[in-house]
Amino acid sequence: MEMTISFPGGMRVDAHVGPHVIRTDQPPEASAPTPFVHFLASIGTCAGVYVLGFCRQRGVDPAGIRITERIHGNGRGGVGAVDILIHLPEGFPEKYRAAVVRAADQCAVKEAFRNPPEIRVATVSASEGTAAAA
Repeated sequence: MEMTISFPGGMRVDAHVGPHVIRTDQPPEASAPTPFVHFLASIGTCAGVYVLGFCRQRGVDPAGIRITERIHGNGRGGVGAVDILIHLPEGFPEKYRAAVVRAADQCAVKEAFRNPPEIRVATVSASEGTAAAA
C-alpha cells in the first residue's frame, strides 16, 4: 500500500489513499481533525469494524450498537489509556456479550501497538529518484 501526502494550504496536510482523501488540519483554523485525532479515531473505528463483522457473521442486527472511546492522559501530554465501551441495545443476545468484546479486542490497530512497526524517514531527490535516510 502507498499513500501520498499533500500540503493543500495553511496548516492542512492530506493523505491520499486510492480514491480517498483523509484531511487533517491544525488549530487555530482547523477545518479537519488533527492527524493525532485521526490516529486515535482509528482505534475506535477499527474496534467497530470487528464488532460489525462479529454481528454479521452471527446474523445479529448491529442497529443500536455504538462505541464510545475515552482517551485518558498520562500526565505528560500524551495518552495513558484508551477505553473502548461497546454500548449494546436492548435485546442484544446475552450469550454474545463477552464474545463481542473479544472480537473488538482483536482490532488490527490495537495489535499494531503491541508490535509497533519500524518507521523509517528519508528524503527523495527529484533529480535522482533515490532516497536518503534521515
